[in-house]
Amino acid sequence: MFHRCGSPNKYKRLDAKLEKKLIELKRSSSGKTNFKSMNSIIMRFPQFKEELKHIRGVFEQYDEDANGNIDMEELKKCLQNLQLNLKEEEVEDLFHSCDIDQSEGIQFNEFIVLLCLIYLLVEHSSSPLRMSKMGSPELEATFDTIVKAFLFLDKNGAGKLNKKDMIKALNEDSPWEKSPAHITRSRFKEMDWDRNGKVSFREFLFSLINWIGIDADEEIPVSTRT
Repeated sequence: MFHRCGSPNKYKRLDAKLEKKLIELKRSSSGKTNFKSMNSIIMRFPQFKEELKHIRGVFEQYDEDANGNIDMEELKKCLQNLQLNLKEEEVEDLFHSCDIDQSEGIQFNEFIVLLCLIYLLVEHSSSPLRMSKMGSPELEATFDTIVKAFLFLDKNGAGKLNKKDMIKALNEDSPWEKSPAHITRSRFKEMDWDRNGKVSFREFLFSLINWIGIDADEEIPVSTRT
């Protein structure tokens, strides 16, 4: 489904930060969740799609040469204007970890993932993310709901998903009608695109964006075609 992104350890620093943040959020939630099953997450897909489309205007604003990609310098300008004071290495880690086709440019779908990663890293710290500047007051709530969906699937609170978690989630709707094993394996394989047996929040986001069909009526980048 996705091209592999170099060495499995290439983004270890960023993924470690994301896992730590997710573990903290899982603990602080005390098991409280708005989701009861995988189906309850799927039911939110139309809402996710509509709200995430609002990011298109932000993407086009900072894609100054209108080539369909945001390069490193354009991204730095974007983050600066949004008053996000990230370290140089953090910006580089985010850029390269979201540039899944290694084109040295962030496409729209990748930009959505990048902003959600920043939301997770920044929003719950001392520096609030200025979501209002992106033209949608509901965007912050949408990112928050996506994070909560991941936390629901992360049964062990490990900050990443394993196959056992996913099988349990897929079968919770109708425990007497369990999904065939090949289907659950297929769904997990779609998310685990570096084939390490675990699904990071970053991998989850790319799969989610693909499933909800952002820009489904437009040409889908090669990196996200099935």
